[in-house]
Amino acid sequence: MRADRRTLLIGAGTLMLGGMALGACTRATEPPAVEPAVLDLDLSALEARHGGRLGVSVATDGKQAAWRGDERFVYCSTFKMYLAAATLLRVQAGQERLDRAIPVTQADMISHAPVTEPAVGSTLTIEQLMKGTVEVSDNPAANILIREMGGLEPFRAFYRGIGDDSTRVDRFEPEMNREDGDKDTITPDQSVKNIQRLLVAADTPLDTASKTLLMRWLVDTPTGQGRIKAGVPAGWTVAHKTGTGGYGPVNDIGLILPPTGAPIAIAVYFHATKDSTDAQREAVIADATRQALKALGHG
Repeated sequence: MRADRRTLLIGAGTLMLGGMALGACTRATEPPAVEPAVLDLDLSALEARHGGRLGVSVATDGKQAAWRGDERFVYCSTFKMYLAAATLLRVQAGQERLDRAIPVTQADMISHAPVTEPAVGSTLTIEQLMKGTVEVSDNPAANILIREMGGLEPFRAFYRGIGDDSTRVDRFEPEMNREDGDKDTITPDQSVKNIQRLLVAADTPLDTASKTLLMRWLVDTPTGQGRIKAGVPAGWTVAHKTGTGGYGPVNDIGLILPPTGAPIAIAVYFHATKDSTDAQREAVIADATRQALKALGHG
C-alpha cells in the first residue's frame, strides 16, 4: 500500500523526534541546560486594531517569544489534545486499551456530538473516542474519556505528571468553556511547555506509537483552517487543536513542522470582543502566528 504525503510527513516528524532521543542516549555526558533566547514579540497593535485580549507563546530550538505569555486564558476545547495524551499514557501503562468498547447512551449527549450522537445505543472504542475528541472536538466523547479515567482528579494528575503545576481542571464540557475566575484556564507559556514536553522532548512520556497516533489526529483535524494554518508558509505542516467559546474565546495550539529545521510549538489564545465575527477572530490568530514566526526568524 502506498503511503500518502500526510502519513509520510507524520512519520518523518516522528522519526526526527526519535532521532533526537537516540542522539541524546548516545552522548557520554549531557551538556548543561541552556536557557532559550527570549525574543521580542509585540502584538499591541494587533490587539488595538481588533480589541479583546490576545495571548501568544512560541518556542523552537533555543528560541522563544511571547505576548501575555504568563496570563491566564479559558482554554476551551484545546484541552482535548492533552486529554488524548493523558488517555494514551493510560494505555501505555496497561490501565486502558485502545480497543475497549464503551457504550454510548442518550444520557451522554450534549451539544456538538458529530461522532457520538450517531453511535447512541451502540459502542465506540477508546481509540475512536480519542480520534473524535481531537479531530472534530466531540464534546460527549471528551466527557466519556474523562469519566473512564476516573474523573477530573486523574486528569489534573496528568498535568502535574508532565511538570505543569498551574493549569486548572475544574469542570466537564460544556461548563468548562464559561469564564469563572481562574477555572479551566491555562497560560500560553505553560501550554507551549506542555506541547514541547509531549511532542518534542527526547524524554517525552509518550512512546512512538502513542505519539504517532496523536500527531495523526492533530494533523488530520479539519477545524480551524483560518487560524494557525492560515498563518504559516505554504508547504508547512500544522498539528493542532482548536478551541472556541462561542462568546469571544477563539484558540489554537499545536506544533508547526517546517520542511526543514526544528519543530515550533505554538499556543494562541484570543478572547475577542463579542461583536466580532468568527472570520475576524480567526484572522487575528493567523496574523499573530505570522508575527510570532517572524520573531523567531521565519519570514
